[in-house]
Amino acid sequence: MDNEQAVSLYQVLTDTTRLQILQMLQAGECCACELLQNLAITQSTLSHHMKCLTNSGLVQRRKDGRWMYYSLNPIRAEELCVFTQALLFSPNQEL
Repeated sequence: MDNEQAVSLYQVLTDTTRLQILQMLQAGECCACELLQNLAITQSTLSHHMKCLTNSGLVQRRKDGRWMYYSLNPIRAEELCVFTQALLFSPNQEL
């Protein structure tokens, strides 16, 4: 992951609602209707947030009939984790 990709992901994480969505998805795959039940937002607002999360690669989606299901993308999450650890805990960094 390069700096530009990291900045894009960090920008996605600066929204409280998107953080709440990611926390809900930690428990496993969720239907959009389940996410809506736990958030005080409209369907269109959820769609906007899910578009941001899926475009960033942090969230995957799958359609089953008329239902959309979302889950965390463990590969992208790991890339962000590794980048952040290297940034903040580099062995060459002086404290």
